[in-house]
Amino acid sequence: MNNSFYDDIDTNFEKAYKMCEENFSHEELINLLKNGNIPERQIAAMKFDNITTIEDANAILSNLTGCDGKIREAAALTLKRILSDSLISREILSKISFKTLADATIDINGNICRLAIDSAILLKESKTFSKNYVSQILIYAKEAFDTIDKFIFRDKKYVINKQIFKLYWCLEALNYFYDEISDDILENVLKQASEQKEYTIREKAANIIISANKFPALADKLKNDENYYVRNVFTH
Repeated sequence: MNNSFYDDIDTNFEKAYKMCEENFSHEELINLLKNGNIPERQIAAMKFDNITTIEDANAILSNLTGCDGKIREAAALTLKRILSDSLISREILSKISFKTLADATIDINGNICRLAIDSAILLKESKTFSKNYVSQILIYAKEAFDTIDKFIFRDKKYVINKQIFKLYWCLEALNYFYDEISDDILENVLKQASEQKEYTIREKAANIIISANKFPALADKLKNDENYYVRNVFTH
């Protein structure tokens, strides 16, 4: 996989522009997704047309994580588009995509996180996918909780914010998959979230409590939260 650009900005722009105007076969797009440089893979991801085989699915999934952000976002957009339109693609992706989509759910780019969750929702009818996806999200949430608990005042703020961001998107995902989690595990997650100093995490916990319509004691606690936005969740 090539994570480079062309030799210079002008060449990069010229060749990328030319690619936008070209029509590629499905096989050519797969080859670009596997072997192209950054602009080639980005454009190939945007142009990718369908997922009807495991090879197709892997071509997109392999560009959803572990590469340049431009490629990841293009792949995330295309994945959601294809899943929205194709039952065949949902059937294929439901079998192999849970780990990649969970990884994309905690991407450093919020747009990718949102698109990954939207794609996961489209696969929710698969019990196998939902179980595996949620299990991985719970692992990431626990990692974030554990890391935040170990922070001390000397820790750099961006390190703390990275874990809060990760936890925020884990909770956002759980807001759509709470019914895949046992009550005791979900209550424990929400209890930890409700005790976080960052109000957006407490706000996410409140949203899940409203969606699940459970845990009245936690609801009462957050209804009286010091932060307006947390309290306001319960007024809608």
